[in-house]
Amino acid sequence: MENFFKLKEHNTNLRTEVIAGITTFLTMSYIIFVQPAILSNSFGSDMDFGSVFLATCIAAALATFVMAILANYPIALAPGMGQNVYFSFIVCGTMGYLWQEALGAVFIAGAAFLFLSFFKVREKVIDAIPLSLKLAIAGGIGLLIAMVGLQYAGLIVNNDAVLVQLGSPTTPWAVLSIIGLVITGALIARKVRGAILIGMVATAVIGLFFNGGIHPDAGSDTLVRYTGVIAPPPSMQPTLFKLNLGSFFTMSDKFWPLWEVVFIFFFMDLFDTIGTLLGVGSAAGMLTEDGKLPRAGRALISDAVGTVAGAAMGTSTVTSYIESSTGVAEGGRTGLTNIVIGILFLLAIFFKPIVEMVGGGYNINPDTEPIPHFVYPVIAAPLVIVGSMMMKGLKKVDWDDHALAISAFITVIMMPLTFSIATGISFGFIAYAAIKLLSGKGHEVHWLIYLLAVIFILRYAFIPV
Repeated sequence: MENFFKLKEHNTNLRTEVIAGITTFLTMSYIIFVQPAILSNSFGSDMDFGSVFLATCIAAALATFVMAILANYPIALAPGMGQNVYFSFIVCGTMGYLWQEALGAVFIAGAAFLFLSFFKVREKVIDAIPLSLKLAIAGGIGLLIAMVGLQYAGLIVNNDAVLVQLGSPTTPWAVLSIIGLVITGALIARKVRGAILIGMVATAVIGLFFNGGIHPDAGSDTLVRYTGVIAPPPSMQPTLFKLNLGSFFTMSDKFWPLWEVVFIFFFMDLFDTIGTLLGVGSAAGMLTEDGKLPRAGRALISDAVGTVAGAAMGTSTVTSYIESSTGVAEGGRTGLTNIVIGILFLLAIFFKPIVEMVGGGYNINPDTEPIPHFVYPVIAAPLVIVGSMMMKGLKKVDWDDHALAISAFITVIMMPLTFSIATGISFGFIAYAAIKLLSGKGHEVHWLIYLLAVIFILRYAFIPV
């Protein structure tokens, strides 16, 4: 392991990498349960819940292992939030396509990623981004995941008049989240190794005593509920190799709209992945002095492989996870962290009850199905804390360059307000290119930034948001 992952060179050790891997897994384990819920028959698509669950675990493990072996990065992968909602609610729900056709669109987009990765197209995009914008991307992602954490705690809720407002801080899930935030924050302040992991475990244990969740026969109204240890894995047969590619190569009313779906999947994954790699890479100190990410091409191949394999098995776009920042915060620096994460994804197939106890959600609106509102009190605090950690890079933004300062600010603020990493990057690029060009300094901008800015403008002009 020392020779392959170069632990000493990255100033880490086996214990640190294992703790980092467990921490990242627990923070992102919610996707194991959210993914099949979104893609199952309670939403726009009608995929089999158990099959999607199994496909999610295996696709995440495969892509995470590939990232470890090819790039030696502690960046985990799994089906992405946002892409799964677009898959189910928009493609299958609003547009009315079959989930088999939606899987076909994901497969083609992933294959295109894989093809372009060999020509280093995506890597060149990363290298063309100014360092200040890369740091802004990391800061914007920090705000976004902190906002997600506050939503998971029930402390930020919907308000039709002003978009969001403070939720009740006296609800059981908010109280448990605040307890976890205080415990984890205190451990970090005292520089305790494994603080985030210890904080999550402590929060889960405390949560077991809310509403009697420690009892095996506890009802569904408990925040953290013990339901057992081992459960048999479901079958993947209902979704395995069920993707439909024929509609993409047959002239019909579906032809052009389906290829538009492919483009959007491609677009979303491209910039969500770039944003995550830059955000986690910045937090881990992986970026070079000129802001480049070494082995970026290999990292980008990893999510392309995961997307193609995941679509074949029966799940939506696989992408790099910003929750990897929790493991990085615990000292994870090499692919060994990913090996631990991948193993845990495979073990999750058999230990679903335990994983659900820590990373599962609690529906606070059980009477409003099929539109539930889930909170995740155990993982809320780590997301808020990691979000704060990712803001530190903003001090290195060149605030004296007005083009960079304004575009960096737009990048940061648009991510949480639009709930999209891709949107923040898009608006930041457009602002940077336009301001530089109109201020007479257009020669300072890489031609790829101009090209992308034009593509973004056309995308928002002609493709509905």
